[in-house]
Amino acid sequence: MDQNTIYEGKTLGLVAYLTLFGTLIAYFMNQDKRNPFTAFHIRQALGLGFLYVIIGFFISYFDSWMITYSFWIFFSVLFFYGFFGAITGKLNKIPLLGDFFQKAFKSREQ
Repeated sequence: MDQNTIYEGKTLGLVAYLTLFGTLIAYFMNQDKRNPFTAFHIRQALGLGFLYVIIGFFISYFDSWMITYSFWIFFSVLFFYGFFGAITGKLNKIPLLGDFFQKAFKSREQ
């Protein structure tokens, strides 16, 4: 991937990590340009967002601040890891699940 593609896709790549609404905004804004850098970060952020909601649903049944804070810290680190990758222009996959997110959310046109 060349530097121009990365430069053009950085802004939407960063927006993708700002909640699930940011991911949707980046997705729809990237439909015309189809920037591969942005698409990579949209898939990573979408996977993190869905995983956050699913695991958060189950964590909410525990009445323990240690479990809740551990959950928040864990996902904060993962979102920061992806966000930092978008800032620096790198294609950092989320550990363990990054490949799955790329395959699961890849559109058929790409």
